Amino acid sequence: MLKVGLTGGIGAGKSEVSRLFVSYGAVLIDADRIAREVVEPGTPGLAAVVEAFGPAILSADGTLDRPGLGAIVFSDPDKLATLNTIVHPLVGARSAELEAAAGPDSVVIHDVPLLAENGLAPLYDLVVVVDAAPQTQRDRLVRLRGMTPQEADARMAAQADREQRLAVADLVIDNDGPLAGLEPQVRKVWTELLARAGR
Repeated sequence: MLKVGLTGGIGAGKSEVSRLFVSYGAVLIDADRIAREVVEPGTPGLAAVVEAFGPAILSADGTLDRPGLGAIVFSDPDKLATLNTIVHPLVGARSAELEAAAGPDSVVIHDVPLLAENGLAPLYDLVVVVDAAPQTQRDRLVRLRGMTPQEADARMAAQADREQRLAVADLVIDNDGPLAGLEPQVRKVWTELLARAGR
């Protein structure tokens, strides 16, 4: 099994890279998706988040008000740290379960947005970083996700900067240009991953 950490700043295009890897045969473990699962209604994770932040972070239907919680934690580093101490261990445990279920010959891609921030690079056989210039990220967040420029800046500021991400990279995929240029790069990296996995 080859364990690959995949990361990139918000708006860099990591989700599209993940999708391509899966289409080639990778096993994907998506930390963001798991982070949503571990705070679904009825979970110990959601109970802990409500205990830490109060019932106002729940929507009327009892689900987590993610935009509301985001507005709180992305403007306060201490509150973000509190949230992370609740969610990260739960995500880690679930990721380990999913990895154990993958076959021994698998290339397992761990899609981890905060890999550089949390010093997680040593957990993987190698790290792939999807890279885009900060202005490109900001433009995508405003144009494609409907954020205000201020919201985009706050989200980006809560993450590692470009240099910190590139410092942990074994392989880099440049996604600063149009989507058409992405697939050939991802395929080339996939070929490299297969070689490293001995396939």
